[in-house]
Amino acid sequence: MTQPTKGGAAWAAVGYVAMIAAAIGVFFLVREAGNALTAPPPVPPAVGAPGTAAGSDALYHLLIALTAIVVVGRTLGRAFSALGQPPVIGEVVGGVLLGPSFLGAIAPAAYTFILPASVAPHLGMVAQLGVILYMFMVGLGLNADLLRGQVHATVATSHASIVLPFALGTVLALYLYPRLSTSDIPFTSFALFLGIAMSITAFPVLARILSDLGITRTPIGVVALTCAAVDDVTAWCLLALVVGVVQARAGSAMFVILLTVAFIALMFLVVRPLARRLVRVAGTGEPTSGAIAVAIAAMLLAALTTEAIGVHAIFGAFLLGAVIPHETPLARSLVGSFEHLVTILLLPAFFALAGMRTEIGLLSEWSDWLACALIIVVATVGKVGGTLAAGRMSGLGWRDAAGLGVLMNTRGLMQLIVLNVGLDLGVISPALFTMMVIMALVTTIATTPVFRRIVGP
Repeated sequence: MTQPTKGGAAWAAVGYVAMIAAAIGVFFLVREAGNALTAPPPVPPAVGAPGTAAGSDALYHLLIALTAIVVVGRTLGRAFSALGQPPVIGEVVGGVLLGPSFLGAIAPAAYTFILPASVAPHLGMVAQLGVILYMFMVGLGLNADLLRGQVHATVATSHASIVLPFALGTVLALYLYPRLSTSDIPFTSFALFLGIAMSITAFPVLARILSDLGITRTPIGVVALTCAAVDDVTAWCLLALVVGVVQARAGSAMFVILLTVAFIALMFLVVRPLARRLVRVAGTGEPTSGAIAVAIAAMLLAALTTEAIGVHAIFGAFLLGAVIPHETPLARSLVGSFEHLVTILLLPAFFALAGMRTEIGLLSEWSDWLACALIIVVATVGKVGGTLAAGRMSGLGWRDAAGLGVLMNTRGLMQLIVLNVGLDLGVISPALFTMMVIMALVTTIATTPVFRRIVGP
């Protein structure tokens, strides 16, 4: 991977300021035009929860659901691997197939038995725990030393991969709002949520793809992971700001941002030196069960802290993993303890949960599929274009910058979290939610073959 030059840093600083100013200007222009648009009236919600089995045993159905998730996920993972795709794509597709779009359409009784609505909260807890543990493992494998000399490229690239798709997403809202929203949702809230959803890089899914490609610890892999981490932390802070706007509590979002910066500083200035000292004291032998217990408790505490702040718990777990030296017996032992349980059982549970909320049958008109295609194009142009431009301005070569842009276009897990927030608040409709899930699948499936085409084996 080519190294950015000093001149590239100056261009990156100028471009960074211009990029932010341009994005703000575009948003206010779009907002002015969008406020004149009208959307159809809201549809009254349906009565009753579909798929709820009266008197069902939650543990019984949870075990059935997890069994189906493991079998389908592993089967499709192997199938997609044979096609040159990362196994994680099969797990994402498996989650959709187990949902109402496929299983619920062809065998409603089987769908109700395997994934009744009553199991969703319990499956959600399992899924969230799996994501937290997985991001802790990603942090443990991160070699921060490879980032030396590339900090400016990382920050500029990460923020460019947010700003351009955000701006393009708000422009696209002018087309989508009269068609996919309702009159009780203000255009500003709709446009902000669409912009945020376009800006997300699926940090955990990208980490899994990099792992499957075997480039997690290469320079481009480390830069991609770090860009995605900065991307999602920034996007999550922006999401807190957007939720504050929707709920008329924008002031609280600034408090979230300040606490997040303080937490990051605490992790690197205080926790990291303590972790290094603990590793030195432990020596090079096999870590004791007490040392592993301390590390797990610290991971849970870090996750709890970021969740309490208002930034998702996975960032606390990732940062705790990142400050533990990666080439140590403790790090290797922790990864070995969690790897198979998390990747085979817990992580696919989230994809199944998202599949339960994806209803492709809602896209019944050609205009719906046209809107879906527009979303895919805008999302790809924004992510790849923004990352490519920032990478070149930072001094990266064309091939590295383009490859990084393709990696940053990976969607999925974090985007689904944001979409679920928007769906729960009523800002986005189930039809738009389904379109965004399709976009996440298409862009993620394209990542591996396009990256190999650009960068090579």
